[in-house]
Amino acid sequence: MLSGSCLCGGVQYEIQSELGNIMQCHCQNCRKANGAAFAANAGVPTKAFSLLKGEELITEYQSTPGVFRVFCQRCASPLYSRRPSMPDILRLRIGTLDTKLDKTPAFHIFVGSKAEWHNICDDLPQHEEFPTA
Repeated sequence: MLSGSCLCGGVQYEIQSELGNIMQCHCQNCRKANGAAFAANAGVPTKAFSLLKGEELITEYQSTPGVFRVFCQRCASPLYSRRPSMPDILRLRIGTLDTKLDKTPAFHIFVGSKAEWHNICDDLPQHEEFPTA
C-alpha cells in the first residue's frame, strides 16, 4: 500500500496497488501545472486509489479537451490527472506520495517541447511525444 497527501495535509489518499512506470513529462502543460521543468507521474488503477480525507478540497481543471488536472483547492498541490476516455487509470503526481519508493523513473516524454533552460542529465529513454508502444 502507498499513501500520500497534498502540501497542507487536507487531502490524504492511499493506493492499493503498485505504481506503473514513472515518467518525467516535459510538455508545456505539465511544466505550467507544476511550476517546474517536468512533472513526475505514474499510472495507477482508478479502483486502487482511495481518498481518506479531504474530498471537499478536491477540485479539477480541464487543461486540454479530455484531460482533467485534479488538485487541492486550499494549497494547490497537483494530485493526479484523469481522462474520461481512460476511466481505469489515473496519472498520479508522485511528488505527493508520503511512502518512500524503491522505484525510479523509467523514461522522459514530450522532450520535443521541454524547457530550453533544462538539460536532461541521465541515460533514460527520451520520447519526443508520448510513446505509442
